[in-house]
Amino acid sequence: MHLALVHDWLNQIGGAEDVLETLVEMFPRAPIYTSMYWRDAMPPAYRTWDIHTTWVDRMPGVYRRHQAYLPLYPLAFARTDLSGYDVVLSNKSGFCHGVRTGEAAHICYCLAPTRYVWDFDGYAARESLPPTLRGALRPIIELLRRWDYRAAQQVTHFIAISHEIQARIRRYYRRDSAIIHPPVETGRFQPAPTRDDYYLIVSRLVPYKRIDLAVRAFNQLGLPLVIAGDGRDRESLEALARPNITFLGYAPDEDLPELYARCRAYILPGVEDFCIAPVQAQAAGRPVIAYGGGGALDTVIDGETGAFFHEPTPESLTGAVRAFDAEGIDPRACVENAARFDASVFKQRLMKFIEEKV
Repeated sequence: MHLALVHDWLNQIGGAEDVLETLVEMFPRAPIYTSMYWRDAMPPAYRTWDIHTTWVDRMPGVYRRHQAYLPLYPLAFARTDLSGYDVVLSNKSGFCHGVRTGEAAHICYCLAPTRYVWDFDGYAARESLPPTLRGALRPIIELLRRWDYRAAQQVTHFIAISHEIQARIRRYYRRDSAIIHPPVETGRFQPAPTRDDYYLIVSRLVPYKRIDLAVRAFNQLGLPLVIAGDGRDRESLEALARPNITFLGYAPDEDLPELYARCRAYILPGVEDFCIAPVQAQAAGRPVIAYGGGGALDTVIDGETGAFFHEPTPESLTGAVRAFDAEGIDPRACVENAARFDASVFKQRLMKFIEEKV
């Protein structure tokens, strides 16, 4: 089977890249087609991969400000001809599903329908775009929305990462999809014999993650909150936070198992498409307090491995934390729930899907 992998961009590490790394493990000989590749910013292991970029890779400043080139990605991927392959497997959150596949079977592993196209108002609000810029962008967004829809109709099969994404694929693209949850290396995490009293967040510090909501809630609670991660919101969040909140900055992967295992509970304040951090926390035997929407509905079992709060407000999260009894959660239930999302399960389900559909 002659298979190619397609990925939106390679200039930062996140959940999409975790999935890509697993796909490369599954298909080590498959070439990877992407819009651009910032070699120096990505893990050294990527340099052994067969990576092909588009002309977008030559645009000035694209590595650091890739969103400024938003209208160009559809043009670049539409000119990427992969019709010589038997199977094209796209790992999509942007526009990479728009590659030309001809008679090849195109399986789209959909991390999300393009967020800033289909939820432009929410995106513009989170990014604090000026009204004049919003107005200027609307005609472009409408064109991108039409292109995105047409590209989705050329996909042979869709796979969604969660029920939330499955619903959006149906709403925006009018397509059915199977659900295969993203891979999580759960074996890296183990429960600790003892724990500390801090609550934990591991996240990029960007607007849609709603870390500000958690900071405001824990300002009211006065309980210790540890935030691991970095991003453009860090300075404003630190200015907002009271002394009971600690910012660790970027936390290396080797530090995460102990961070998770020793926390009182993990906090997930925003609506996520899936989010592996709550699964990692449960793999370490710790419960999750999450906003009751998005991917958390797939990964957290209310009353067994955590609890939900139902309004996107600091007051709602504050009430959930006060009412939650972490000692009443069995760490073994958390570990067993996390095992459903192990990378081995992902690999088995994806291979079975490809064998059945192609």
